[in-house]
Amino acid sequence: MLRQGLGSLYRAADCQNDGGASHNCRKIHGDHGRHARTSRRGNGSLPEGAHTVSGPELKAIARVDLVGEISTDETGRQRFRRGVGAYPAIHDRARIINSEQLRLIFRGNKSTFAEVGRLHNDTSVPAYVDVENLVTKHFAVLGSTGVGKSSGLAVILRQVIRTWQELRVLILDHHNEYGSVFGDQANLVGAKNLRLPFWLFNFEEFSDVLYAGKPPVPAEQDILSELIPLAKTQYLNRRQSAERPSALRKVEPRQSGFTADTPAPYLMQDLLALIDERMGKLENRSSRMTHHRLIGRIETLKNDPRYAFMFANATVGGDTMVTILTELFRLEANGRPVTVIQLASLPIEVVDAVVCVISRLAFDFGMWSDGAMPLLLVCEEAHRFAAADPSVGFLPSKSALSRIAKEGRKYGVYLGLVTQRPAELDATIISQCNTLFAMRMANDRDQALLKSAVSDATANLVDFVPSLGTGEVIGFGEGMPLPVQFVFNRLSEELLPRSEAAAALPKDLNPGSRREFVNAVVERWRGSIMSHTQTDPPQEPSAADTGPSGQVRTSAGAAEDKIARALQTARREYLGR
Repeated sequence: MLRQGLGSLYRAADCQNDGGASHNCRKIHGDHGRHARTSRRGNGSLPEGAHTVSGPELKAIARVDLVGEISTDETGRQRFRRGVGAYPAIHDRARIINSEQLRLIFRGNKSTFAEVGRLHNDTSVPAYVDVENLVTKHFAVLGSTGVGKSSGLAVILRQVIRTWQELRVLILDHHNEYGSVFGDQANLVGAKNLRLPFWLFNFEEFSDVLYAGKPPVPAEQDILSELIPLAKTQYLNRRQSAERPSALRKVEPRQSGFTADTPAPYLMQDLLALIDERMGKLENRSSRMTHHRLIGRIETLKNDPRYAFMFANATVGGDTMVTILTELFRLEANGRPVTVIQLASLPIEVVDAVVCVISRLAFDFGMWSDGAMPLLLVCEEAHRFAAADPSVGFLPSKSALSRIAKEGRKYGVYLGLVTQRPAELDATIISQCNTLFAMRMANDRDQALLKSAVSDATANLVDFVPSLGTGEVIGFGEGMPLPVQFVFNRLSEELLPRSEAAAALPKDLNPGSRREFVNAVVERWRGSIMSHTQTDPPQEPSAADTGPSGQVRTSAGAAEDKIARALQTARREYLGR
């Protein structure tokens, strides 16, 4: 509602009518006893079918919150700003806000504003976000499963990278949904092309991988914490000798300054040799068995093809940290400012540690580069990696995300969270998100957390969260001109987020082909956990097992081809529907 003269913006929070009208309405007092009735869901515009009534016997009492004002500047242009400079007096006239005034309020005058949707109560008015405030002060998208969180996030991020071209975006994609959203602007990273060498993992992260998320063995931990720095020193001495053959003095382990957490390269074969050497000097059988079991754990992990992204160069080595950071954070964008880490393609046991490593590297790079390259880290299923319950999840991953939430903006590292259970998300992290996009949520705990996160002046909007439709959202905070209910813009079909596995086998597939498909699945399943050095029994290769250039393919490779062909057919049918 716009008050004539002062231009103050009113928003009704409650409505009481002693004439018998419903409490779910809002009445705006006008001249000569005339009243206009609007739905509480609106921001003051008159909906279709509404009517005015008059009569001296009707009275209305409205309780309103003053949230901003429209005023004329020195150039004669009207502008909207938050806050009220001149308050209304009793008996001042009130008017319904029209569409032009709504556009002025929600468009603003900043070049960093970007359109993400349309107002719910007036679809002719675009809904904008302030990209700069949205990103630099962190944001979160909250909502139950199936309400359109992924599509809404895709709309936001596409506008963010269009408006802020220097920004780099890294998405931790828990369900492999965002591969099609950004087209050729994104670099997709999965199990086949991810390179995150084991020496980039700090001691806690490497232990989490080694013990598959289970509690580590203290005696084995002591051995690793002592010998990993020695392996790093050996690698340093070997590299210095290769670079300067005349160098006589070698670095002593105690003088190297390495710890188990230092992101310096070393060879896994050196670590295994050090463990074996120490085991050979022991006489106590129990201690020897501890070393033997530790060697077995490392060898099993190193030979598991699912962990190739960590151990592909375990015996070759090389300091590839610059290349890894450049590719991971798109420091040389080449038209692709977005990196999508497809976590669903990684072993489930290692996902927590990978999220922790990437989050920690993002913050450390921002800190040591003094924020020279702004980076937005977007974490899907955030409640899994930063749980409120300290007994749930991997504690270091929560610490890494919390560090970005609390200190990241100082170093140009920003956070975007997506979760379906905000009540299970760490309260410290969610409190640092200054812009919230609330979609439909039915859980009472989630609604209570949302109410505690917004100001009293906008708390009445939270009442509509359980009844929001798919794609509808209420935006609060620094990234929004005003708290408002709106509908996200709809992306074209080919840009919508969808799981890469969202395809079924063709319905007309005959039983023989279905059995062949299942056989291929079993071969692929077994092949994924076979050792790199394990080979199939020698046999005459068939045409199906021969590649295009004539080379012989393994049974696992042939299985991959069979499954790929079946799924390509299924995916074409799925997209055709």
